[in-house]
Amino acid sequence: MDMSAAEVKRAASAQPSPSSPATDPNGSDILVKCLQAEGVQYLWGYPGGAVLYIYDALYKQDTIQHVLVRHEQAAVHAADGYARATGEVGVALVTSGPGVTNAITGIATAYMDSIPMVIITGQVPTPAIGLDAFQECDTVGITRPIVKHNFLVKDVRDLALTIKKAFHIARTGRPGPVVVDIPKDVSLKTAPFHYPERVEMRSYNPVRKGHGGQIRKAVQLLMHAQRPYIYTGGGVILGEATAELRELADLLGFPCTNTLMGLGAIPSSDPKFLGMLGMHGTYEANMTMQHCDVLLAVGARFDDRVIGNPKHFASVERKIIHVDIDPSSISKRVKVDVPIVGDVKDVLQELIAQIREAQSKPDAAHLSAWWRQINDWRKRDCLAFKDSSEVIKPQRVVRLLHELTRGTDAYITSDVGQHQMWAAQFYGFEEPRRWINSGGLGTMGVGLPYAMGIKLAKPDSDVFCITGEGSIQMCIQELSTCAQYKTPVKIISLNNRYLGMVRQWQELDYQGRYSHSYMDALPDFVKLAEAYGHVGLLVEKPSDVEPALKEAIRLKDRTVFLDVRTDPTENVWPMVQAGKGITEMLLGAEDL
Repeated sequence: MDMSAAEVKRAASAQPSPSSPATDPNGSDILVKCLQAEGVQYLWGYPGGAVLYIYDALYKQDTIQHVLVRHEQAAVHAADGYARATGEVGVALVTSGPGVTNAITGIATAYMDSIPMVIITGQVPTPAIGLDAFQECDTVGITRPIVKHNFLVKDVRDLALTIKKAFHIARTGRPGPVVVDIPKDVSLKTAPFHYPERVEMRSYNPVRKGHGGQIRKAVQLLMHAQRPYIYTGGGVILGEATAELRELADLLGFPCTNTLMGLGAIPSSDPKFLGMLGMHGTYEANMTMQHCDVLLAVGARFDDRVIGNPKHFASVERKIIHVDIDPSSISKRVKVDVPIVGDVKDVLQELIAQIREAQSKPDAAHLSAWWRQINDWRKRDCLAFKDSSEVIKPQRVVRLLHELTRGTDAYITSDVGQHQMWAAQFYGFEEPRRWINSGGLGTMGVGLPYAMGIKLAKPDSDVFCITGEGSIQMCIQELSTCAQYKTPVKIISLNNRYLGMVRQWQELDYQGRYSHSYMDALPDFVKLAEAYGHVGLLVEKPSDVEPALKEAIRLKDRTVFLDVRTDPTENVWPMVQAGKGITEMLLGAEDL
């Protein structure tokens, strides 16, 4: 007997659905339950065929807000920015094939800066893996060099435990991104759900406590140092060890410097802070680094942008104490004398306790003489620049922004290039996790997605993206995302009509042959911002900079794009050229 359409519908509705309490949940529901158990609030992503069951599961819940970006790269960048600002694990979701390959840059960016993230990727059904199926790629193989770990889930019964492992690996030890690749059939199959409260992995057990004997050796060196220096990187911020670092610096009275990724760990207003060091660091920070006799390095990795030529750095004898959670980072580029593997917060706490108990104290006369030398280096005023009433100097824009936001809980993101260095040099960061930028990979296009991610996490704080007209166009389509999800960020584009850092290198190292570094067909950024529903402001005169910044700050509930036309000839000083030592600095055009 044939059934009527109504009878067919009633019969279908009577059948238990995959998510019905009468049956086990499917893989997609299991995934969502796992994310809820981890306290995930935001998920950035872009749907596609391989993840449609997962998107269906997301549709049926209301505790996780999914943010639909306009490009998968921005999904990972936004989750990355969220993680950097909050210290929590950022989560992104992309489909198979091009969804994965579009996310690669974001994954590599997070990996280079040790950012805790879980990236969920769709995959073709398990029987089709390896058969060149539609939108298939070898996700595990492609991402292996740029993740802390990755998983391919072939059995839905393994999914919950795998997600628990992914979050555990991402946030512990040296943090980093973890990819979980889920075939489409795994997201549909059902299994009993159990999310473990904790996980133990025999092959993964990072050390937290530093070796007591090594810490005692470090204390002895610090107590007898005549020219000490404290050098810290992003590891102090990632390890939530800012309070301990500040206590140690105050206890000892030693000079301090931060890397690009470590800015904010020591307040910029602290007299002991010598500014950022390295390729575009201050004269006093670099000179102190080269001439100290005992160096305490915490959560930093002596990368090429910090110490320049390793042979030049090694030409001066000094004792080096290196504290890091990752043993592979110690003595990787620079041989150290006292390696201490451990969580930086725990190690600094033990270091402080032993210093307080120590019988000896640093020699006050030697320390005073060292400070006199440092203050002589400070007199060079290496960040001075010639202001102008005719053309906008980018340094002035950043300095004004700092003055207008001083004392507020403002967050600054940047892209990569000259504007990034000016932001690092001229915006005085007083607290950690307020400076969000791509350090290790140097990725253009991160600034706007970073700002979106931060604004969702910190809705009551002002979030500024300092960018350039080249970088902003890498992910400018995310202005649409800002409109949809009402994330009113402030974009300050220091528009010099050049790929500025490339142009600077071409001026200094390539005899002024400006090969393809001039931006010859720029859009009208004001009209473009307005087309997306935002406020656009053109700033062409120095006298208009401050009013424009104040207007952007006043418009709390609007995304504002400031197209600031800056001096196209301005360079970032100081500068250490490739292959040079950190004391071989160019302080200005007069040094050329």
